[in-house]
Amino acid sequence: MDLHMPVMSGVEATRRIMRDFPCGILVVTASAKQNVAQVYEAMEHGALDAVDIPTLNQADSAKTAKELLAKIARISKLLKQPSSNLKAQLLTPLPQWQRRSRLPSTVPLVAIGSSTGGPKVLATILSQLSPNFGAAIAIVQHVDAQFSAGFADWLRQQIRLPVRIVVAGDRLEKGVVLVAGTNDHLYLKPDLTLGYTQEPIAYSYRPSVDVFFKSLAQQWRSRGTAILLTGMGRDGAEGLSTLRERGWHTIAQDEDSCVVYGMPRAAIELNAAVEILSPDAIAKTLCQNLFLNC
Repeated sequence: MDLHMPVMSGVEATRRIMRDFPCGILVVTASAKQNVAQVYEAMEHGALDAVDIPTLNQADSAKTAKELLAKIARISKLLKQPSSNLKAQLLTPLPQWQRRSRLPSTVPLVAIGSSTGGPKVLATILSQLSPNFGAAIAIVQHVDAQFSAGFADWLRQQIRLPVRIVVAGDRLEKGVVLVAGTNDHLYLKPDLTLGYTQEPIAYSYRPSVDVFFKSLAQQWRSRGTAILLTGMGRDGAEGLSTLRERGWHTIAQDEDSCVVYGMPRAAIELNAAVEILSPDAIAKTLCQNLFLNC
């Protein structure tokens, strides 16, 4: 999908396509960096990624062509069910997780995974939380690393809580929203600091919600709430199931409010969700039912 077209903008076309015939959309534009606002708006409506148009006879034409083909291949994988081999990789903890944390987790935690259409839903939920919200918040949103800073900046303008991109070594902090910020997977280490890992390297969802959720199941010992929002595919479903087995309060977004119902539906099929809620009801649950300040 191009951004600048004569009859209808790429942003509006993306919105209508995702409303009526959801599919994988790649934004291909003259300069993703120069059009970052429109790129991000298209992502709000469900576009999965963006890339520059390769231009013949320019010095970087081979590089941009390679990037375009790589992103097409990546989106193709996102639209397929994960293979049993990839599922097996996700069911096996990463080497860093083999030693379970012995440290107490001192604050309540809300962990959120989202993909296609996720930014708007995240803003809807988090905008209803006060600056005195009584839990740490961690978000894994499927977004290319080059747009993660823009995503954090945009989210910061929508809500009253501070928002930061995760830097390796960060700790989860009450009242602070931390966002995964690279194309590697975010995970929690045994010392309860956050880090990034390339493994499983073949997994198309980057950063992966499943990888993060399963690291929390392994390491986080306090109460927690895990939420899986709109998105294509199955990423996060098995991780949500694992967290429910560990006693977490787990929530999947309801079908009517999803841009794409893939990820929440996969979680519901696994009986991974304690509750199935709309974005407004999710915010209300965080504030009232879980006794966190709002």
